Amino acid sequence: MDLKEDTSEGSVESLPPPTIQDFARSSTLHGIRYIFVYGPMNMRRFMWTLTFLGSLGLLVVESAERVAFYFSYPHVTKVDEVVANSLLFPAVTICNFNKFRFSKVGTNDLYHAGELLTLLDVNQEIRDPHLADPSVLAILQQKANFKNFRAVPFNIREFFDRVGHDLKDMMLYCKYKGQECTHKDFQSVSIHISMSAHRKVLCISCLRSM
Repeated sequence: MDLKEDTSEGSVESLPPPTIQDFARSSTLHGIRYIFVYGPMNMRRFMWTLTFLGSLGLLVVESAERVAFYFSYPHVTKVDEVVANSLLFPAVTICNFNKFRFSKVGTNDLYHAGELLTLLDVNQEIRDPHLADPSVLAILQQKANFKNFRAVPFNIREFFDRVGHDLKDMMLYCKYKGQECTHKDFQSVSIHISMSAHRKVLCISCLRSM
């Protein structure tokens, strides 16, 4: 029994591998069976070879172009143009990052909002006095002198209306559709205040076009 099995296995292993002509004859790849055939090169075989290589080259070029197009991340932007006879004044919001005028800040303002304005610390002391300009520091020390000071009620809206910057002073020039515009074309936006236990956040009022 063992001898028969050994004999059959040895006969399978001793079989020669198939030739490329045999592979081409059984392959489903179109045209290859006409290229790898037995015999010398003839015109029919040459034409099939030329056609196969040309088709293969075209496939490689087209595939490479599609892969390159994919990695270019193309996008399409669609724009619809509409002709308008007249345009309204655009909605423009102007916010001054310099939140307040220091010259308008008083002692009562510092007493209530000094920490919020990052001018005083939690102990009502001047923050980082060594970084301030000497002339400004002298004025701040005078305003932050709370000795014998009696505070009065404080309103944050009134505070920013009083110490905030006026658009009339900020606007240098404004022109729209050939006509000059002024600060009267803008209106103040309401103030929003949000305070938490650990941090105070203040959104100052801005000016928005009417």
